Amino acid sequence: MPSGPGARHNDCVATTAPAPIPASRLHGHHDRPSMVAVGTIIWLSSELMFFAALFASYFTIRAVSTDLWAQNTEVLNVPFAAINTTILVLSSLTCQLGVFAAERGQVGRKGGVFDIKGWGLREWFILTYTMGAIFIAGQAIEYAELIQEGITIPDSAYGTMFYLTTGFHGIHVTGGLIAFLFVLGRTYIARRFTHEQAVSAIVVSYYWHFVDVVWIGLFATIYLIK
Repeated sequence: MPSGPGARHNDCVATTAPAPIPASRLHGHHDRPSMVAVGTIIWLSSELMFFAALFASYFTIRAVSTDLWAQNTEVLNVPFAAINTTILVLSSLTCQLGVFAAERGQVGRKGGVFDIKGWGLREWFILTYTMGAIFIAGQAIEYAELIQEGITIPDSAYGTMFYLTTGFHGIHVTGGLIAFLFVLGRTYIARRFTHEQAVSAIVVSYYWHFVDVVWIGLFATIYLIK
């Protein structure tokens, strides 16, 4: 067995080599569902009950304040809200395309940035993040216009319900944007793209689809049914 300073130096190098990533982290356990995904679905069920309570409150107060609702809904900019809604709904498509890329293990693009067919998880999630941020910006612009029209939370029951329903949804969308940043950050920091990162992308997509579906219900209730 070699001895001396050189041997001790080689031993040090050998002990500091990075450990291999376990196969379970790379490929997951295919014989049972992901507990993260199951927990996310259960949590989203509780969130669904929360928004159901908001919908119930909205319709209950609207039923006893028909004149107030008719007066305030005339101020709503329905075409602007429809464009904003379209952007958010299309972001669900781009999010799912990112999930498909994650499931096949493609993190970054293959080819040029304008070659959409070669996009990976990062490109699709960055586009989804941008579309979600545009939706939030559009909601802020709409709030500013409505405040100028005198529709505020303390002004009337309509203002209270409008800002509560759309505001809580906006908070959820902002939470989704933070989750996208978390997933994207992991793809840059991690040594290899693992099954755990793919699961993270999938559960974030569950959440994003959820907030999109909730908004479709809110848009129909607030802007179409009025």
